[in-house]
Amino acid sequence: MALPKSVKIVEVGPRDGLQNEAGVVPVEIKVEFCDRLSAAGFPNIEAAAFVSPRWVPQMATSAEVMARIARRPDTIYSALTPNLKGFEAALAARADEVVIFAAASEAFSQRNINCSIAESIDRFVPVAKAAKAAGIRLRGSISCALGCPYQGEVTPLAVADVVRRLKELGCDEIDIADTIGVATPAKTRAVFEACLREFPIERLSGHFHDTYGQAIGNIYASLELGISIFHSSTAGLGGCPYAKGATGNVATEDVLYLLAGLGIDTGIDLQQVVETGQWISRALGKVPISRAGNAISARKAA
Repeated sequence: MALPKSVKIVEVGPRDGLQNEAGVVPVEIKVEFCDRLSAAGFPNIEAAAFVSPRWVPQMATSAEVMARIARRPDTIYSALTPNLKGFEAALAARADEVVIFAAASEAFSQRNINCSIAESIDRFVPVAKAAKAAGIRLRGSISCALGCPYQGEVTPLAVADVVRRLKELGCDEIDIADTIGVATPAKTRAVFEACLREFPIERLSGHFHDTYGQAIGNIYASLELGISIFHSSTAGLGGCPYAKGATGNVATEDVLYLLAGLGIDTGIDLQQVVETGQWISRALGKVPISRAGNAISARKAA
């Protein structure tokens, strides 16, 4: 299959990236981060999570962030919503899309939310119904779709089964997430091929972590199948809580560099993203881990 001519990048730095930061990130930084990303042309930014502040204290300011960001008309601003209370908060904050989540691993589901996969999806029925009634996009995310820290292997058929369940809830888009970053291109292809039997290719997305340095290879394997939506985090923000010391999300700068080299359009300004990655890393007191971002920044400074 020919590679897609264009790709949608879902920028997850403001939510998935920042939520793992140990120190409190000021609201002003979160708002500027979102505004910089909007200005760079992202079509979809995961900006908030309406979850219990006891579990994810970094996201306690989500309502304020959503109220203060400068919204770009063509950008979808998404929020994670684990239950109906979270959905109502997201609705009040004018989220364009709400995100629900399940695991492809029974062991992971039991260890993290003390219920089976089927039970976890049943809990999202009220959220899905409310989203449809309100006319808000509903996205489903499947964690540990390519490997689990507790049970190890996750079969492609197990992932496809969760895709089918989320489709029945009415999800507009479904993310296949390599939560611990153990996937290889061959495993990625096998999982997506199974999922494509259950859900349209244009509405499936890849969410890869770079723990073993395979994320770019996995994205290329997905592109070869025709997948045209990917998640990434500017400056590679976001740790991997199940693999100590490992990097988390694939860096947006690296993904954009790959796509530009393949002649695939994203509508996103790579230079602006590089500058934003350097800026947010300084603001957080971190060393940016994007190889493309660091190389482009060094070349410009030379």
